[in-house]
Amino acid sequence: MALPTRAEAQALLETHVRDEYQRLHARMVATAMEGYAGIYDGDPDLWYITGLLHDIDFEEHPDVHPARSLAWFKEWNYPEELMHAVEAHAYEYNGFTTLPQTKLAAALMACDEICGIFYAYKKLNPLPYGEMKESSIKKRLAELKFAPKIKREDIARGCELLGVTQEVHIANLIRFLAKLD
Repeated sequence: MALPTRAEAQALLETHVRDEYQRLHARMVATAMEGYAGIYDGDPDLWYITGLLHDIDFEEHPDVHPARSLAWFKEWNYPEELMHAVEAHAYEYNGFTTLPQTKLAAALMACDEICGIFYAYKKLNPLPYGEMKESSIKKRLAELKFAPKIKREDIARGCELLGVTQEVHIANLIRFLAKLD
C-alpha cells in the first residue's frame, strides 16, 4: 500500500478542492487527527493525510461523496485503513452504512463534524483556537440552532467509538487546533 507524502496530499487537496473553507476544514481535521495519532499510537502521517483527504471529492462530486474519492484511493493503492476511515466517516450519507471499526475511523468521525462547530464559533468569537473554552464549545454544541447542519450524532458516535467523552474530545481539539493559531 502506498501513502502519499504530506506535500503530495496537499497538492491533491488543492487540485480537487477550490473552496477556501473546505481547504481550511481539511487542515483542521488533519491537525485534529494528527493529535489523536499521538494519543492512540497511530502513524501521524497516515492519520494526518486521512484527515486532509477525507472530503477530497465533496466539492466536485457531492451527490456520491465519498464514493469517487474511494475509487481514487483504491486506484492509487492507498492503505485500506485510510479507505475504511473515509468510508465510515460518511455513515448514513449517500447510502453509506459502514461504521468505524478502527481508532483511525472513529477519530475521523469524531473530528469531522466538530471542526465545523469550532469554525463557526471562531467566526462569532475570533479567538485563537488555543484560547477557546471547553464550556463555550460544549454550550454551542448543545445549541441545535448554532451551526444547524452539523451532525451532532456523528460527533457523539465517534466519541463513543473512540472511547472519549465529548468534554475530553473538546479539550483535545482545543489543544490540537492551537497548532493552527
